[in-house]
Amino acid sequence: MNERLTALLEHPRTRAVLAWLQHWRKEVAVSVAMLITLAGPFLLKPAQSTAPARYDRRLVIISPHHDRIREEFGQAFAAYWKKTHHQTLFIDWRVPGGTSEIAMLIKSETTAAFQQHWLRDLKKTWTPAVAQSCLNAKAAPDDEARKAYLASNVGTGMDVFFGGGAYDFEQQAKAGTLVAGDGEKTGISSLMKRHPAWFSDSGIPERLSGEPFRDPQGRWCGACLSSSGIVFNRDVLRRIGIAEDPDSWDDLADPRYYGQIALSDPGKSGSVTKALEMLIQQQMQIAIDRLKAAPNLKLTPDELEARGVAEGWNEGMRLILRISANARYFTDFSTKIPLEVAKGDAAAGMCIDFYGRSAEEDVRKADGTSRVGFIAPLGGTSVSVDPIGMLRGAPDPELATAFIEFVLGDPGQKLWSFRAGEPGGPRHHALRRLSVRHDLYTPENIARMSDGDEAPFEKAKAFTYHPERTGAAFSAIRFLVRVICVDSHDELHAAWKEIIDNGMPERAVQVLEDLTRVKYEAATGNISKILSSRDKTQETRLARELGDAFRNQFIRAGTMAPRGL
Repeated sequence: MNERLTALLEHPRTRAVLAWLQHWRKEVAVSVAMLITLAGPFLLKPAQSTAPARYDRRLVIISPHHDRIREEFGQAFAAYWKKTHHQTLFIDWRVPGGTSEIAMLIKSETTAAFQQHWLRDLKKTWTPAVAQSCLNAKAAPDDEARKAYLASNVGTGMDVFFGGGAYDFEQQAKAGTLVAGDGEKTGISSLMKRHPAWFSDSGIPERLSGEPFRDPQGRWCGACLSSSGIVFNRDVLRRIGIAEDPDSWDDLADPRYYGQIALSDPGKSGSVTKALEMLIQQQMQIAIDRLKAAPNLKLTPDELEARGVAEGWNEGMRLILRISANARYFTDFSTKIPLEVAKGDAAAGMCIDFYGRSAEEDVRKADGTSRVGFIAPLGGTSVSVDPIGMLRGAPDPELATAFIEFVLGDPGQKLWSFRAGEPGGPRHHALRRLSVRHDLYTPENIARMSDGDEAPFEKAKAFTYHPERTGAAFSAIRFLVRVICVDSHDELHAAWKEIIDNGMPERAVQVLEDLTRVKYEAATGNISKILSSRDKTQETRLARELGDAFRNQFIRAGTMAPRGL
């Protein structure tokens, strides 16, 4: 046997192959790695695709919702349609990221589609001015491109926009990418005629505590309730010496939370920006109440409001700065925050209510206790909505309308709020969302809800959202937090540690928290003006100037702290 092996190895052809492999071993290894990389997606492909092998109709939904929501609603609606229409559906989910990424995708796809319509159908010349004005809600009423877009049925190839925040849907409605339908067979406008009780104060009110719950024209409607809050890990809190669960935004600014806060980049998530806006609004209301209680303060109501709003803005931004200084990181994915907190990699984080509640449920013990908790700060967050709407040029407007009707109807509302396994509830996972329809909160339904004791319509009364205070500054909040806290986080984080380690010297803290450059007048004035102009050159210049200024400010505060200044 050994003789035969020796002879084989000494054979000229064998020696030639071995020599070739030795010479080209690196190239062979690289080629094999490339083949594995290319084959990986096919090898790891699930046995069953999400698309049925044969289907009768396809519904395309763009959404930031996580996989549990997509799974429960996709399966439930497909089963409902099969039973009622004897057709197989393909629910084609498009998930490019958060609402910011969705907004950019819709804008780019719509502009590209309108360009083809403008050139091919209208036989007109495409210019940068046309591209700028077709989706611009502030364009002149007689602007030719704007009028042509609103008169068209130009679409993105998608039917429904499902999930996000009211602000994002209002912006899409103003741009014209969301439509009300024909008022008879398609769109929310037709559902308003078909189910008038749903769209009433006893169902889905138009507004609640200052928050818009639906568009009066029917271009979008709240699909479920939403609020922001704090998800926290009790084990980590006790380990870092904090005995009490957090119950207010102020708690997250405590220096003991240094390096233990999980935050999301507001530039990637509209829901995070909304939470920050609520934090600022709470500080505004506190400032106004304080001024009202001050003796001998001779101010007119308008003067008191203006002063309280400005002072509250500064205090809110200061809190955001401290919370950001405590942050371990800013993630691009808001879904990561409750996961990190549940694992114990962070003590607390800011997130949407259902993310926090789901994290609490996922690690709940048999005795009902959980190391994870969630709290929506009373008076520190509004009860808002997570909407749904039909996109202009929807390929199948009838099917899109049927899906929206399913979501707003009893079947969809029970999927949001019922415990898994309850009749009408989700099959696999409790979604831990609250029904947007007030009439669904009957004793019988509440008994089947995961969070029936939340009483959201009552809690909404504890916080009144004032859009006139921060609505115009929403984009400014997103921009400023990104520039000051996210882009400059290394310098901010390091300076805050120096300040904490050296006993919180007053002068260093003052330098760190100097927000003169971004006070309320500037945020709602020149900064908002630049952001709304859509001039990327000016916006980039402003971001660079503010970023450089705050980075230098943070570095100076950090160098002052060891000297006790």
